[in-house]
Amino acid sequence: MQVGERFIIDGRTVAKEVRSEVAERVAALRRMGVVPRLCVCLVGDDPASQVYVRNKDRAGVGAGLEVETHTLAATTATSELLALIERFNRTDEIHGILVQLPLPEGMDTQAVLHAVDPAKDVDGLHPANVGALWRGEEGLVPCTPAGCIELLDRSAIPIEGKRACIIGRSALVGKPVAALLLQRNATVTICHSRTPDLPARAREAELLVAAVGRAELVRGDWVRPGAAVLDVGINRGDDGRLVGDVAFAEVREVAGAVTPVPGGIGPMTIAMLLQNTARAAARQSGIAWESLTPQP
Repeated sequence: MQVGERFIIDGRTVAKEVRSEVAERVAALRRMGVVPRLCVCLVGDDPASQVYVRNKDRAGVGAGLEVETHTLAATTATSELLALIERFNRTDEIHGILVQLPLPEGMDTQAVLHAVDPAKDVDGLHPANVGALWRGEEGLVPCTPAGCIELLDRSAIPIEGKRACIIGRSALVGKPVAALLLQRNATVTICHSRTPDLPARAREAELLVAAVGRAELVRGDWVRPGAAVLDVGINRGDDGRLVGDVAFAEVREVAGAVTPVPGGIGPMTIAMLLQNTARAAARQSGIAWESLTPQP
């Protein structure tokens, strides 16, 4: 959608394109006898997690994947979840394993994430995949950061040589986004709650990524005119509306491009999860991803 000479990045449309391409490659895999299969572990009854998992299930089936969701009680012991993951690791017909986060209090999240076979770690959170990302080697990349890069590319927003600022240093988004931008030859600054004069650092950026989890933290006067702004935050506003980390109404008047919430990064996260699962299935079957083209 155009806003004067600026534009809003439509994550829903781009995610639909990615899902369509994944579906074509999944169809090609199926013709070769490989049926990509994703197992999701949902522990507890967190309402937001239940919604996310339902959306993943629906999108996966729509792309031709087989998706199994294993729901466990919040009182499940870490050892029980580890045993389930080990069974998935040993099953050749399972190509992707996703543990829905956050896990209930008291469960050893790090032990669980480390237990997933890196080849099946479609969330890209195993230390082997984290290390591969920072070394620039092949591996499974976290879905939300991968979706950020995909949105920039498909929106024809250049990365190389640009000054990028990431607000947020989490292992889920901030650090992986930094690694991906560095691989694409951006000059990257990572900011956080203790960064002095955060608005000034943000204004230096030609690419600004907000991933801190604070509703409408980034105001219009934080943004360099013409910058591309990716809003990764999902927060519930005082009026009950979903809002991002960016004050959208203000920022869209300054930025050259900006993602909305909802409808920006969120749909891309699920699309990249489907792509990771299909890639994992191809890799485990010895099939080159690039060779999976649709039939004429």
